[in-house]
Amino acid sequence: MSAGKHVVPRPNGEWAVRNSGAAKATKVFGTQAEAIKFGRSVARRDGVEFYVHRKDGTIRERDSYGRDPHPPKG
Repeated sequence: MSAGKHVVPRPNGEWAVRNSGAAKATKVFGTQAEAIKFGRSVARRDGVEFYVHRKDGTIRERDSYGRDPHPPKG
């Protein structure tokens, strides 16, 4: 299982979804919104972390769809 899914910018203006540590994209999209929709769905399916990067490469958003190591008590 991969450690996470990332939505990352490409030099030509497109957006890619790739696995953590992977050089190749899983899928490429024309807009960030399309990439986020796809990336979030596969992160949920795989139960992994999900990261959305800005055009400068910094992380703007992060969600966890894995098992919570500290579930709420109650």
